[in-house]
Amino acid sequence: MAEHKSVQRNLELQREWYGEPLGDRVRRLVVAFRISQAQLAEVLGISAPMLSQVMSGRRAKIGNPSVLARLVMLERKVLVPGVAAGESEAIQAALADVRDSRPSVGRDTLPVMGANGEEAAWPVLRGTAKPSELEAAAALIDGRYPALAGLLRRAASGEPA
Repeated sequence: MAEHKSVQRNLELQREWYGEPLGDRVRRLVVAFRISQAQLAEVLGISAPMLSQVMSGRRAKIGNPSVLARLVMLERKVLVPGVAAGESEAIQAALADVRDSRPSVGRDTLPVMGANGEEAAWPVLRGTAKPSELEAAAALIDGRYPALAGLLRRAASGEPA
């Protein structure tokens, strides 16, 4: 029973620190990149048993800031068009890029995002279309999809909601 309480406490801490349990985040990456947990652990630079402990809530946090930075990098790589399309070469390139990275994590290098983190999508949208095209697309879908139209407008202007 004590272990169950400890796991529940750790999962609550993960929600507080990371926005959700790390197991949820890791499972999405395993699916998106079509790899095993052990392969993901290798990409992140953490042992497979350690990753398993963090995922299950037996450990509350990822102690190495570089590992956490690589996790965030990999989450962002899901937005790369080739990765999002499931292209094997793009997936392998993204995994290699993250595995080979040596992120420097400090107070001044962490990105600042809005409450919902939508700004992470802006570079992808801006890389796909000009601001005028994003505005035009927003106008086309505004009646049926106002939230998505708003995202496109904010991406076009670079202004938070």
